[in-house]
Amino acid sequence: MGNIHQDQNDQNKPLQHQVAVVLVPFPAQGHLNLAIDLSRILSSYNLSVHYVGAAIHNRQARERVHVWEPHSAANLHFHDFQVPFFTSPPPNPNSDTQFPSHLQPSFNASSRLREPVAMLLRSLSAKFKRVVVIYDTLMASVVQDVVYLPNTEPYAFHSVSAFTVFLYIWESMGKPFDIDHGIFSEEWNIPSIEGCFSFEFLNFMAGQYHFANLYRGKLYNTSRVIEAPYVDLLAREEVNGRKTQWAIGPLNPVNVSKGMKPNDRQRNHCLKWLDKQNPNSVTFISFGSTTCMQDEQIVELAIGLLKSEQKFIWVLRDADKGNVFERENENYVERVFQLPKGYEERVSSWTYSPRVGAATRDTSSSVHGRIHEPLWMEFMHGEYKQWDSSPGTLDWDKRQEIVRSWIIVNAARKLMASKEGDDMRKRAQKLGFEVRRSAEDGGVSRLELDAFVAHITR
Repeated sequence: MGNIHQDQNDQNKPLQHQVAVVLVPFPAQGHLNLAIDLSRILSSYNLSVHYVGAAIHNRQARERVHVWEPHSAANLHFHDFQVPFFTSPPPNPNSDTQFPSHLQPSFNASSRLREPVAMLLRSLSAKFKRVVVIYDTLMASVVQDVVYLPNTEPYAFHSVSAFTVFLYIWESMGKPFDIDHGIFSEEWNIPSIEGCFSFEFLNFMAGQYHFANLYRGKLYNTSRVIEAPYVDLLAREEVNGRKTQWAIGPLNPVNVSKGMKPNDRQRNHCLKWLDKQNPNSVTFISFGSTTCMQDEQIVELAIGLLKSEQKFIWVLRDADKGNVFERENENYVERVFQLPKGYEERVSSWTYSPRVGAATRDTSSSVHGRIHEPLWMEFMHGEYKQWDSSPGTLDWDKRQEIVRSWIIVNAARKLMASKEGDDMRKRAQKLGFEVRRSAEDGGVSRLELDAFVAHITR
């Protein structure tokens, strides 16, 4: 009788209130941030959203989120689980690969979340008509117990571009069908994945691929505005079977309302300096949260930026450690970057001066989320065939070499002080507008997101 009563109560609830969504991110900053932004979006549909992970990584995600406050959403719940102790070695700038191998202990520890996640899923499945699990493809082993819960549906989330995912799958399948040369050609000389990953991480990925077929559908952090041909290729039955997919990006807040902007006192000093510059006159330079450059490369980059005589904001930071909060320990030793002598004084008249335009680790997230002309889109919009013509790139077989300052000079001037650079930035600006519009009501990405929510609340 109790079950009948529960069914009747469920039928009287709005469909959204009968569905719980659980997000299981991979513990690297770019993945954590995407998952928390997706959580924000899904919670706006009045869904009960549950963000799960190791306590230390959940804290990292919450403290680094920008523009919005995670605790402001009443239906967004964080589940901070404990994982086995893991070492947190410093990044190695002299590693054979540029992959952040020092994070591997953190990855391994988070793969032990299977039991607490399974307990949470069992608890939610008893309370909700349907439990939807959205898991990073690198966390598939953690959610493997969904197969034992009939009212639980798993969906795989890809954080990288559709082009990258498709090319990897297509090549691993032995290139089972031909592709139109306008979409992809062997002549483009796309770099292989050789040298991209450590041996340990390749083994880690292989362990996740054992559970590759768990998903009911796939979510892609991309927009059809940029990658429609590759999204369509991923939808082919040879690649995806008959399962559904949705391209729901961009997930970060690309349209910042006045109410979401900080007041002048809260506004970052980098942004205050940027406000005083002419439009489209400043280069933003950041290598993300997992890149660790050699001292020699940092010096070459610094000299190149100086000699280019172009205004810039440079986020000069070391790669994250597995535990980013170790810096709170009084014995923590911060890496000291050795810039050329007198560098700050030489550039202070025409670029952001405090720390030579080199923003601190905390600035990287606060600045990055508010610079809204992403030039990377210029190179994603069907421009893969021009891989080696992008500013400042080297052939892949020279990836271990230092990029010299004269290459940086030429790249900066090409981008900011040439007709070709002007055209590139105009195309990027146009794409930026189209991508932002795609995330608005009626836009192609919003329609795909609406379709996904309609699917899970059916």
